[in-house]
Amino acid sequence: MNSDTLNTAVDSAAVEPVQIGISVHADPLPSTIFLGDTFEYRVNVTWQASAGQGALLVVPTGSASAKGITQIGLREEHSQVVQNGNTVSNTQFVYKLVADDSGNVSIPALHFQIPSADGPFQFQSESVAFRIEKPSNAPVFVICGVFALALCAFACVMLLRKKKRAEALQRTEKAEDKALADEFLLLKKRIAKAESRAWLLELEKICKSWAKKRYGSENLEELLKNGTLEGWDSLVDEFAHARYGGGDRDAFQNKETWKLAAKLLNIEDEE
Repeated sequence: MNSDTLNTAVDSAAVEPVQIGISVHADPLPSTIFLGDTFEYRVNVTWQASAGQGALLVVPTGSASAKGITQIGLREEHSQVVQNGNTVSNTQFVYKLVADDSGNVSIPALHFQIPSADGPFQFQSESVAFRIEKPSNAPVFVICGVFALALCAFACVMLLRKKKRAEALQRTEKAEDKALADEFLLLKKRIAKAESRAWLLELEKICKSWAKKRYGSENLEELLKNGTLEGWDSLVDEFAHARYGGGDRDAFQNKETWKLAAKLLNIEDEE
C-alpha cells in the first residue's frame, strides 16, 4: 500500500492549507487465473479530511496492460463514511483484464493524479506479480470418462434387455412349436378312427398355423403359387378335395398323408 500527503486548499475562502492523507491499495487477485480468463483488478484510493472540506478528483493516467494481460475496461466506484467527525472517502478503480498469455506476469504500477491550482499531484500503486496457468484438460477427460462409462453401462443394459427379449421370444416359439407338434402327433393316433374329411380339415388347420407362424400367411394356395411351399402340391390338393367334396378314405391313405405332412412340417415322430 502506498501513502502520500497532499497540501491543498479546500476552497478559495480557506486560509490554512489542509493536510490530506492518501493511501492506495489493491484488492487480492483471484487465487487461480487461467489463460483466456477475464478478471477484475480493483485499486482503492482512500483519503481522509475534516467534515465540510471539498471532494477530490482522482484521475487514472496509466493502463494496466502488460505482457500477458490486456486491459479491456475500467470503471469507478465511489463511497464515503464519517468517522469521528472526519470524512473517509474511497474511489475504487475496477480494471477489467483478460489473460492472453500463460506464465509469470505482472500488473505494472498504476499512476493517478489529482489536479490542483499548483499543478497535478501524482502518485501510484505498487506493481503486482502473479501467474497465469494454462487450462487443465483433466476436467474434460473426467467428463468424457464419465460419459463413456455411462454410455457403456447403457449399452450393456440395452444388450442385456435385448438378450432377455430374444430368450423370451425363443422360449415362446419353442412352446408354440411344441404345442403344434403335440397337436399334430395326436392326429396320428386318430388316423384309423376319425372320419377322413374331418381328419384332413384338422390337419389343414395345423398346416395353416405352421405357415402363419413362419411366413405370415395361412393361405396355403397363395403360398404354393408364389413358390414358398415347395413340395406341398399334393397335400394342398387333398385339403381342397376335403373342403369341397371329401369322401371316405382308407386308413393307410390318411397315414401316407400324415407322413408327407410330417416331412413338410419337419416334425419327427417320437415312436
